[in-house]
Amino acid sequence: MSNVIRSWGRAFLSQWHGKMLAMSLAPFLLAVGVWAVALYFWLQPLIDYVHAQFAEHNLFAPAGNLLTSLGLAFLKTVMPPLIAMLLFLPLMILTALIFIGVIAMPLIGRHVGLRHYPQLEQRKGGSLVGSAVTALGGMAIFIGLWIVTLPLYFFPPLAMVVQALLWGWLTCRVMVYDALADYASADERRHILAEHRWRLLAIGVISGLAGALPGSIWLGGSLAVAFFPFVAAASIWLYVLVFIFTGLWFAYYCLDALARLRAEALVSTP
Repeated sequence: MSNVIRSWGRAFLSQWHGKMLAMSLAPFLLAVGVWAVALYFWLQPLIDYVHAQFAEHNLFAPAGNLLTSLGLAFLKTVMPPLIAMLLFLPLMILTALIFIGVIAMPLIGRHVGLRHYPQLEQRKGGSLVGSAVTALGGMAIFIGLWIVTLPLYFFPPLAMVVQALLWGWLTCRVMVYDALADYASADERRHILAEHRWRLLAIGVISGLAGALPGSIWLGGSLAVAFFPFVAAASIWLYVLVFIFTGLWFAYYCLDALARLRAEALVSTP
């Protein structure tokens, strides 16, 4: 685990590099632009649909009683809009992740590789299409599990744990591919995933705890609903920062693992 900790320290220092801070602007502005349009057209219809479902199935009373028993009575008046907002949240994560993968991750990989691993040969085992397919496939599974676990938001500590595990799996799946896309061959990437699976998953879960924090600001009750545009923009910005730090952490760890793998291969070659 020393390599995990060392990679975290290097990623933390690189996070404050001017290039990394500037890099967060483009994905943030793109995601905010996309969701400003999407929420303008689709948020109110979704709120109306959720409200109609609650009314049709007489869910207001039992849901209100449950919230009162959990000490969350302040959420009773904003249940439909809050649920609608939470349904949009994984889609916001999807757009942030795609924009980070397309715009930021290639730059992060080159930044880390050229500064710290200039001796590594670039074997181009990944591609932009492969990155998009990996991200979209992972997010399809992620969104399904997110929807299934939405009731856990009534139990915030348990929701945080579940979110962390979901993020751990998703970030491990997506970030390892992007971190090694330029430098590793497909075989080398599969070898690193197999050999370092649990440490990579640990990086993902720790990052998942940070990734769960933006979602927690959506639990502000009526304030979250009243200031929803600002809450959404703040969440997207935090997700972008978390993704960039996570990308740096995975890049440092994966490129270090790749350098060690090739050094071992040279030693074992007759």
